[in-house]
Amino acid sequence: MSALARWCYQHRFVVITAWIGLLIGLAVMSQAVKTSYDNSFTPPGTGSGNAQQLLLRSAPAQAGDADQIVWQVSHGSVTDPAIEQRMSAMLARVSHMPEVASVTSPYLPGGKVQVSPDGRTAYATVNFTKTADDLDKADIHRVVAVATAAREPGLGVELGGLAISHAEEAPLSSASAIGIGAAAVILLVAFGSLFAMALPIATAVAGVGSGLMLMAPLSHLMSVNGVAPILGALIGLGVGVDYALFVVTRYRRGLQSGLDPQRSAVLALNTSGRAVLFAGGTVCIALLGLLSIGVGFIDGLAVPAAITVVCTVLAAVTLLPALFGVLGQRVLSRRQRRRLRADGPDHAESESGIWARWSRTVPRFPAVLAAAGLAVMIVVSAPVLHLRLGFADNSNDPTSSTTYKAYEMLAEGFGPGFNGPLFLVSQTGPAADRAALDRLDHALTAVPGVAAVQTAPAQARPSAGPAVEVTQVLPTTAPESQATSTLITHLRNTVIPRYTHGTTLRVYIGGGTATSADLAAVTSAKLPWLLATIVGFGFLLLVLAFRSLLIPAITAVLNLLAAAASFGVLTAFFQWGWGTRTFGLGAPSPIEGYMPEIVLAVLFGLSMDYQVFLVSRMAEEWSRTRDNARSVLAGQTHTARVITAAATIMIAVFIAFVFTGQRNVAEFGIGLAAAVALDAFVLRTVLVPAVMHLCGRANWWLPRWLDRRLPHLAIEPPADEPPAEPPARVPEPARA
Repeated sequence: MSALARWCYQHRFVVITAWIGLLIGLAVMSQAVKTSYDNSFTPPGTGSGNAQQLLLRSAPAQAGDADQIVWQVSHGSVTDPAIEQRMSAMLARVSHMPEVASVTSPYLPGGKVQVSPDGRTAYATVNFTKTADDLDKADIHRVVAVATAAREPGLGVELGGLAISHAEEAPLSSASAIGIGAAAVILLVAFGSLFAMALPIATAVAGVGSGLMLMAPLSHLMSVNGVAPILGALIGLGVGVDYALFVVTRYRRGLQSGLDPQRSAVLALNTSGRAVLFAGGTVCIALLGLLSIGVGFIDGLAVPAAITVVCTVLAAVTLLPALFGVLGQRVLSRRQRRRLRADGPDHAESESGIWARWSRTVPRFPAVLAAAGLAVMIVVSAPVLHLRLGFADNSNDPTSSTTYKAYEMLAEGFGPGFNGPLFLVSQTGPAADRAALDRLDHALTAVPGVAAVQTAPAQARPSAGPAVEVTQVLPTTAPESQATSTLITHLRNTVIPRYTHGTTLRVYIGGGTATSADLAAVTSAKLPWLLATIVGFGFLLLVLAFRSLLIPAITAVLNLLAAAASFGVLTAFFQWGWGTRTFGLGAPSPIEGYMPEIVLAVLFGLSMDYQVFLVSRMAEEWSRTRDNARSVLAGQTHTARVITAAATIMIAVFIAFVFTGQRNVAEFGIGLAAAVALDAFVLRTVLVPAVMHLCGRANWWLPRWLDRRLPHLAIEPPADEPPAEPPARVPEPARA
């Protein structure tokens, strides 16, 4: 790292120019190749996946997204001649728009089922040529504009469905701007210098920007999900600012201790820079551990996010030292520069302040503090016992959105289950199959939880052979309700097998509700493998880095506890509804089915970050003194302030993404913000140092036979490398 830091510092304008050229080149390339996102989250091999594949092969027109245009009159009926004429003309225009395959109007023969019993509400189904996530937003906006133009006093027109929901999503730039602004304020308060504040922001923006622009070519090489830019920006901004903050803090400390800017930059990269490389590696390992789940939807989130993290690490270890060379001592505030000139070097800066006093308090009451910290984590984790996975329907959209209004209109006119129909897709062959399917369709009307059954054969291709038939089942309950999930399970495990036994008929349940249930089931089944992968790799890396068995074991246990606490917060906030109304995120509803795996991967990576920064500083002191109490005290004294500042920045960035209005993104933001807060202010400042004080020299024990066989992976500089600054004084541990 010393050679890299020295080269980047001495060739600072070359490095800065190279980064500017890289960003411009990536921007041009991303605009040229465009993005090709694959947002299908239907798990292959499941009932919903088989239903989707059957429709794609035999009835591609029905495999596209089906959204609704809903209208409601305040007086009279939707079948009044004036209303019918106005709405029929609008539907005719919509049917000829790009990417619209067909429009099913309630005013056509057989369309009476699309009019509510009270006659005040009606809907038309807009069948698109593609699935919701593959449609161009511009084409969706055109449909919305034409449909809503039919509104008039006494006639409300709204639109609902997945395609409409995606078109209403807030742009990524707004959340990113809020997060960057919050980070800038915190950095300015922490550093007291505009230049010091700008360095982490500029580095993070360069790293995240390059990572996001790489998603365009990547989307042509693998399936990349449309949520990937949001997740990449959320993680990248958080870790990017943090990584740069740790390096800048070490650089400023070097300047204040009397080093010239170049030696200070080399020291910062040779210490904190090593920790950044290691921490970034753990985040990438945790993210790539998601590949073990084997679901393309999740793969399309994990790989782009890992690439963004790699870009932020590269920016921190190359662009930062170059910027140090340009700014020199101006990274310090004016008051700090005056004090340095007047009083000379200061080696005792880290010995004062609230965190230094706290670090001297921990060894006085380690058992009490460890018990208190553990109690807090257990209490916060308790709601996780009631965690229910599923998905949130459009009733949780912002009340001003057209999707929310359409949902309410349909629920009022036709019942709550109308917003989440189940599609039973089958391919009939012999006459026995046809007879079995007829018996099944008739029996469905008597199944508890089924409000209505509508049968309509799909349009099979002339040469397709057996016909594909689609039966629409309307539940009596809302899509996100537990009763609806129970109905799907009952149909699959009991009703369908009873009427298809002894035939070649295969009936699959598809639709958005069934797909979400299948995704939750598949990812939950793979969760133990994911945990084993990321915990195992994390344990091994820490053993190699710190030559210890106890420290990696403590880290693994505490990270699992942090994960439980994070989902405890998610359960209380979203499932119990303790915070959803405040943030305009709708009513209480289940946690998204794919959320545990992604949040766990990110959480383990971020938790490892703070553990690495904390323990690597302890290991530096241990390598010099072999005094555990002094080492733990030094690590906490010198890192607590910067860890908590970094955590505050990351929390601000994560919370900013809550204001996108997208519930799944808000779950990422709240879950990770809670995890980081608990990790930084409970685990790393209370539990870890307290436990390490209790364990004494056992923290650093490793069997000799294992030490000889393991390769060395040093985070701290080699022992034979001359220090770039005198060791900072560490106060003696307080005695009880």
